Amino acid sequence: MRSLPLTEPDVLILGSGPGGAALAWRLASAGLAVRVLEAGPAFDPAADYAQDRADWETPFPERPDSRGACETGPLQELGPEIDDIRSWNALTGPYVPGTRRADFGYHHVRGVGGSSLHFTGEAHRLHPRAFTMKSTFGVAADWPVTYAELEPYWLEAERQSGVAGPAEDAQRPRSAAYPLPAHPFSHASDRLARAARSLGLSVQANALAVPSRPYDDRPDCNYCGGCLRGCQRGDKGSVDQTYLRKAVETGRCEVLPGIEAMRLETAGGRVSGVLCATSAGPRLFRAPVVILACGAVQTPRLLLNSASEESPDGLCNESGEVGHNFMETLIFTASALHSDPLGSHRGLPVDWICWDFNAPDAIPGVTGGCRFGCSMAESDLVGPVAYATRVVGGWGRAHKRALRASFGRALSVTGIGECLPHPESRIRLSTRRDAHGMPIPRIESRLGPDAFARLRFMARTCRAILAAAGCAAPFEEFSSADAFSSTHVFGTCRMGHDPMRNVVDGWGRSHRWPNLFVADASLFPSSGGGESPGLTIQALALRTADHLLSEARP
Repeated sequence: MRSLPLTEPDVLILGSGPGGAALAWRLASAGLAVRVLEAGPAFDPAADYAQDRADWETPFPERPDSRGACETGPLQELGPEIDDIRSWNALTGPYVPGTRRADFGYHHVRGVGGSSLHFTGEAHRLHPRAFTMKSTFGVAADWPVTYAELEPYWLEAERQSGVAGPAEDAQRPRSAAYPLPAHPFSHASDRLARAARSLGLSVQANALAVPSRPYDDRPDCNYCGGCLRGCQRGDKGSVDQTYLRKAVETGRCEVLPGIEAMRLETAGGRVSGVLCATSAGPRLFRAPVVILACGAVQTPRLLLNSASEESPDGLCNESGEVGHNFMETLIFTASALHSDPLGSHRGLPVDWICWDFNAPDAIPGVTGGCRFGCSMAESDLVGPVAYATRVVGGWGRAHKRALRASFGRALSVTGIGECLPHPESRIRLSTRRDAHGMPIPRIESRLGPDAFARLRFMARTCRAILAAAGCAAPFEEFSSADAFSSTHVFGTCRMGHDPMRNVVDGWGRSHRWPNLFVADASLFPSSGGGESPGLTIQALALRTADHLLSEARP
């Protein structure tokens, strides 16, 4: 990502993921000078991604500084009452053999494009009723923005990302069609879709930021299934290929990788600069407007590390809510073998979706929804190494014969559900420090009874779909019940109208510091019922950009 010689930008954005990228494009396109600082490196799809190499099965590449430093605190003790929803594999046994929930990590990418670099392209709107979780259902918090207010910004985000989606979506009203027609189901996914329908479930094409035909100088998808490993061809709508590319092309935006923000400086009631670590040593970057788009772990960490005499508990933390209301990814996956050679290693990772239980009151007896979809690629069951280590046991020639016989027959179904805020789930500062001497973030997470009830419902449904598809008993199940393993995290700088209960207002602006904004998933008052958050992060960022532009043009 090339840079431009801006001397003093109008806007300084920290982080180049979905929120920072969308803001950069909108503001630069409107004539403002924008500087984006990214702590991680820039990735070169042709050189860094391995789809055309013998080592294509390796996960998304780790480059120096491409993961932010963090730790997870001790997780909760588990009782025998959740034994039916724990993680296990038929060959290796329990994934979590002890009685304490295990840490499998916060899975993210720190680099130009953020975690959109390894996402599957899912581009979801929230369910309309997810915006009033507190007033309607008595949990989480209400959003200070409505579905109708976000709808034009979702449309714009879909256009910029090149989303391919279904002709109709009864649960999510639309004022215009998706930019591209939906992708067809793969042969294996279609088998699972028919099984789900036989159980009375509704199945539709998933909305994906993956072109189903050439779009916006990007080729159409070749269905290699490698989205999570990085898109080498550049068709997937990761934000480096969409917003950031266009922002830099305006001539008014520069993207500087390898620059890590350490703390925010204040003077005269405003944020006066950002002290950053660079290869040449510490440097203070300034701009009239500063926007944090570092994600729901690193954004609160930066604010807490910016404590001063004016803000002894951390910048923007007058409410005491910075770091609180942390919500993780709640997931259950079941995988089983089918008797037919279905070629299940081919196709898009998540080409269909079931929204039947996505509404906050759709699961009987449980508040908070979920969704279901096929997930062979997300379960990493697309290559022989995974089959040899997780599906087929044995050794030598017999093992090879069994591997050949089983390859392409594994089917997976995943449920992803609502995660409600828990008073013991939060981001704190650790006693550990990074290479620059700054405390790293500490993730503390706890699941309540509602989460285990939701996971149990998700487990029953995933198992039922596999059985209806004609599969044998599962050979593997993975569950949030005993494993913290999150790709999407939310809520640590909650937005809302009341400055005593929220960190920022409905535009993402700090209630205390008028030139400081937040534009990432830390804003979310609730997590939604399993929706991927990227499209909503982009929509909120575009809305914030328009608000800033309205102020800049009296």
